[in-house]
Amino acid sequence: MLLQELIAAGGVLLGGQPCLRPSQKITPGCEIGLNQDLLVSMEPANEDCVAEAIALDIIYEDEWLLVVNKAAGLVTHPGHGNRHGTLQSGLLHHHSAATALVRGGIVHRLDKDTSGLLAVAKTIPAQRKLIAQFKTRAIGREYLALVHGTPPPTGAIERPIRRHPQDPLRMAVGKEGKEALTYFHKEQQWRGFALLRCRLETGRTHQIRVHLEHDGFPIVGDKVYRRRAVPLPFLAPRQMLHATQLRLLHPHSNEECRWDCPPPPDMQEIMTQLSS
Repeated sequence: MLLQELIAAGGVLLGGQPCLRPSQKITPGCEIGLNQDLLVSMEPANEDCVAEAIALDIIYEDEWLLVVNKAAGLVTHPGHGNRHGTLQSGLLHHHSAATALVRGGIVHRLDKDTSGLLAVAKTIPAQRKLIAQFKTRAIGREYLALVHGTPPPTGAIERPIRRHPQDPLRMAVGKEGKEALTYFHKEQQWRGFALLRCRLETGRTHQIRVHLEHDGFPIVGDKVYRRRAVPLPFLAPRQMLHATQLRLLHPHSNEECRWDCPPPPDMQEIMTQLSS
């Protein structure tokens, strides 16, 4: 059973590509290997995290999966000096089985000041299957971004992203980086500001923030990725980026699932001011 779960999670490679079916035929001379990155990610990683009673805005939950609307300001998991008060701490308190899962079942992350939908596995098989979906880009994610400027109606930003050469905590566009592709569609335009719906084709660290800033449309309130300080006619205490839609195949039933979540009050308030 463990081997079948490993195959379903994309841990077995045939000719360098994930084998997702135990019944898949092997051709003579085909190279068989293991996805080492996936094997490492399956190791327990809750040593630096303790259960804490943290209020979680749970959008959906069953035996295998939960979807949470992460609040802006909530760190996804411990790191960079944030050892307490994280989403992972709240998950360990929410259900005890999370202690047996990598990072409490978290399979992807949102930046501390980015709000919105985040999927969490509740069993080991579910976590492996969700990880496999991310690796094969089967999970769909859409974000709402309030940006400076006047972007075109639609666009695709395809620029490689790497670690910033002078600042290890930042990312940057660079030809030595990993491929990264962001699609966007403009939903609303105001004078000097716009609301974009962004769809990730890849999932690089800070991808939307880096891509939009590089193309001249930095996210409102982003104190890290902006070329210069721009006076704002409203209060923006954080980057106005919200994970508004999540699509995936249920890790148990394999049914297509979709969740939508409107932006939080702080983002809606700014859009109301811009429209007035």
